[in-house]
Amino acid sequence: MEIKNIGLIKKLMKSGLTDKESLVYVSVLELREAFPSRIAKYAGIRRSTAYNILTSLSIKGLVNEIMNKDKIYYQIEKPENVLKFTKSRLHQVEESVSEITEILPNIKNIYSSNQDQAKITYYSGKKGFFDIFDDMVTNQKPYEMLNFTNGKEFTNFLDADNKDLFKSYTERKTKNGITTRIILPDTKEDRESREIFYGNVDKKFWPEMRFVKKGKFPSASEITIYGTNKVAITNFKKDHETGVIIEDQAIHDMMKTIFELSWDSKQLKD
Repeated sequence: MEIKNIGLIKKLMKSGLTDKESLVYVSVLELREAFPSRIAKYAGIRRSTAYNILTSLSIKGLVNEIMNKDKIYYQIEKPENVLKFTKSRLHQVEESVSEITEILPNIKNIYSSNQDQAKITYYSGKKGFFDIFDDMVTNQKPYEMLNFTNGKEFTNFLDADNKDLFKSYTERKTKNGITTRIILPDTKEDRESREIFYGNVDKKFWPEMRFVKKGKFPSASEITIYGTNKVAITNFKKDHETGVIIEDQAIHDMMKTIFELSWDSKQLKD
């Protein structure tokens, strides 16, 4: 590359030209006039690339094509055309802003209507399972989590690596000020699960638990009502780990009502 005014290239790029358009423009400017092959060599680019860029600059009104003995060579158009080109881009942007401003209410209406539709996300495998746990504690303000679970089955689900992940999850819950109420089967393992799962955090963040007769809660699955509008349903049976997050206000509120009715049931024990 033989260009002398390198600094001019970067400044031209601010006018809306690409880096290579600016490179070729300055090459033609310094050469005054030249065939594409000479311009390509001067700019240090391939000849085919130079042809394409020179055509683009010609369309923009920044260089002039001149026919000479069946060959085309190029000259710079008057320098004022650079300013004219930049102003035309500004005008196009202003028109675009005006058009977007005009259609913005329609975009908002479509967005609002989509917000009324439930968003459902599916997960599978142990990684997917903990992606769901991650969603429960990511960028959350303090709130109360409500949970139907099976502590014994969940204990069987955890292996060494998952125990570390769950420990991180409980620590993040504490950091975010998330409290929990849980309904689970009345078994020795379930009653001991609070100490097992939450032994690493302050006791004021240990879940409040109520228990139902084991025979009435045989499932190796979990329902968690969390955040402001989400419900997670998971199956942690070995080799069948699956889950789904439903993001819908009406479903969240209904599941919260079901939990509260269950929580106050005479069939539950502390």
